[in-house]
Amino acid sequence: MLQLTTVFAAPEKDSQPNIIIIMVDDMGFSDIGPYGSEIPTPHLDQLAERGVKFSQFYNTGRCCPTRASLLTGLYSHQAGIGHMTTDQQVPGYRGQLTDNCVTIAEVLGQAGYFTAVTGKWHVGFEHGVTPVKRGFERSLNLPAGGLHFSNQTGSKGNTSLYLNGVEVDRDDPQFNPPWYGCDLWARQGLKFVDEALKSERPFFWYFAHTAPHFPCMAPEQTIAKYRGKYLRGWDELHEERYARQLKSGLIKPEWQLEPRPEQIPAWESLSPEDQKRYDDMMAIYAAMIEEIDNSIGTLVQGLQERGALENTLILFLSDNGGNAEAGIPGRYEGEHPGDPHSNVFIGRCWAHLNNTPFRKYKHYNHEGGIATPLIAYWPNGIQPDPDNWIDTPTHLIDLMATCVDLAGATYPKQFQGHEITPLAGESLRPLLQQEGTFPERPLYWEHEGNAAIRVQNWKLVREGLNGEWELFDLTTDRTEQHNLAAEQPERVDSMQKQWREWARSAQVLPRPGANKPKGKKKNQNT
Repeated sequence: MLQLTTVFAAPEKDSQPNIIIIMVDDMGFSDIGPYGSEIPTPHLDQLAERGVKFSQFYNTGRCCPTRASLLTGLYSHQAGIGHMTTDQQVPGYRGQLTDNCVTIAEVLGQAGYFTAVTGKWHVGFEHGVTPVKRGFERSLNLPAGGLHFSNQTGSKGNTSLYLNGVEVDRDDPQFNPPWYGCDLWARQGLKFVDEALKSERPFFWYFAHTAPHFPCMAPEQTIAKYRGKYLRGWDELHEERYARQLKSGLIKPEWQLEPRPEQIPAWESLSPEDQKRYDDMMAIYAAMIEEIDNSIGTLVQGLQERGALENTLILFLSDNGGNAEAGIPGRYEGEHPGDPHSNVFIGRCWAHLNNTPFRKYKHYNHEGGIATPLIAYWPNGIQPDPDNWIDTPTHLIDLMATCVDLAGATYPKQFQGHEITPLAGESLRPLLQQEGTFPERPLYWEHEGNAAIRVQNWKLVREGLNGEWELFDLTTDRTEQHNLAAEQPERVDSMQKQWREWARSAQVLPRPGANKPKGKKKNQNT
């Protein structure tokens, strides 16, 4: 039984928008054209020009928590996924969506929506938390991620594919093998759209890319376009992305570009052999971004052909910042790196470029870990504003509230006999449609001991459980170059206390292993 609360005004049935949320995996802040990239992304460029762009939208800094937060409108610990998908027997770290949260699909399904998901799931599949059991009528998904080709071997090559909850052969003829993931998720999603249109219902489609997550690989003809283009190196490209961001108004001139960390070698100091290897690694990654953009083109064209584009809200974002895993050397393994049998990680050097102009990477709560593009496109509902940026601080927790609001749905107080945690986010409608006001509120983060709180333009952030708190004024220093903690100890103390109060209320605390007897090894995920 469903007990209802948080009711939004219900629109006429014909006016309920279709909603598509497209999330990519491990893409940095500056990796697409509207956000400063040299990689051509014409389809995303067009959505940005005909929609709106957010300059201060945030994720959680890691794949599983971001997915949990997006799907539920809660901070990830509130939904049970404070870390990854291991059940650590503590409320905020169960490794799966719990019974005290609902998904967008479960809520919109109650409002008459057809619900579908394609791509990466990663919110507790191994615990039986599948799309079918969490409100999705149709699904073609991977339990986690990392699979890009139907004939992939080696790293992630044993990953299973599930259609509507049933494991299927990756070479099943209905998927038109051999396939590349970006294309498959788009084509299958359009098949689900056909079902929705036939049933005369609005649809919600969660399109969760596996690209450009490692192992980085793409069709050879796409990679070939980029080979040699990265021989100019990360130093020059870093400056060029920054210049484009300044020109577009995405960032302010007073925000200093994050310098190349001393651990990353100057490009000119590398041997020709190393430069060639690094060039090829980034060419593979760039090809994945192009394939993502191609899938956007497939999606938009498919909606146009079906007469469904005008009343469809499309949201595009990334789950975390660029990924520095594999360190300075990265990984460049296989007879033909970039093919379905190889294992390539672009590593820290290129991740620094991905996250231009910010500090840090995936995992961290500095801006490089948690800042993401957000593009919103909806012909019937959004007035295009190509020359401006929405600079209001916003977060993944706001997506559920937005969907509920626009669909005229009702967020439940109870669902299937369980008390449901109240929404943490706010509807983005006032920002999307430039009507009304968006409430000012603090935002919070925690992952692996990394932590942050943002109150207006002040941000308190730490690296690691025992790290020192740093304080930044994001009005003048969003790139986090000037730590003001020593100058404003009272503000640090106040914001730290506010973060701890949130941490207790949002199930960040207790941490896994916090009550273990002394002498035992401390849990490394705290």
